[in-house]
Amino acid sequence: MKRALHGVVIAALFLFLLAPVLLVLPMSFSADRYLVWPPSGFSLRWYVALAQDAGLMAAARNSFVLALLVCAATVVLAMPAALVLARQRFRGREALLAVLTAPLLLPTIVLALALLIIFVGYGLIGSWPGLLLAHLLVALPYGIRVLMTSVSTLPAGVEEAASSLGAAPWSVFQRVTLPLMLPGVAATGAIVFLVSFDEVVISLFVVGPQLTTLPVAMFRYVESRTDPLVAAVSALLVLLTLAIVLILERAVGLTRALGR
Repeated sequence: MKRALHGVVIAALFLFLLAPVLLVLPMSFSADRYLVWPPSGFSLRWYVALAQDAGLMAAARNSFVLALLVCAATVVLAMPAALVLARQRFRGREALLAVLTAPLLLPTIVLALALLIIFVGYGLIGSWPGLLLAHLLVALPYGIRVLMTSVSTLPAGVEEAASSLGAAPWSVFQRVTLPLMLPGVAATGAIVFLVSFDEVVISLFVVGPQLTTLPVAMFRYVESRTDPLVAAVSALLVLLTLAIVLILERAVGLTRALGR
């Protein structure tokens, strides 16, 4: 009886979490001109309209390129930081870790306003460097946390054995440490890509008229329109997230990738 009750509670929680997705997917195939539930008919008209919307497609390309750049920059910057923080014990380590992960604790609107004030003075508003730095600020803490977990679960003694056999530090990292960290690197890349691609609050403050991202374009779209095109975009984003998770699971396994 207790196990059955647990099963019901878990099923109810899953249904609650998936309810938005279960509503968005049918609405993305709606034949109506407005967002209504349930749809009176089904059609692919809004997916066709999305493909023909030059503004949203350009914003989607910008978001994809930006997410890839943020992903690469985060891995490059977070890996040495994670190695030092996970393995070294030095004075100020906890303070340094707190500073590097502080953006996870601060309200996003506060970060966005601070970035706006700073970027205006340096002419970074509406520029690729500005967007990259802004997204990197919120993505880097995720990368450091995941890679620190990955480093802490590496087999003890493997690197020491390689060093004792005469391998140089760079060779040890390249041939031993990095291959063992690849699942964590893959998880970092997937998480950071999704964080950057989905970021809207900070992006609203730093984009410009000539350079915008897909979440910002969607936000502006729904301010003046109520058609199901935004549901079609949302459905594609859900499928993108699901595809990334499934690829990560197939490639390295989620448990191994997260260092557990």
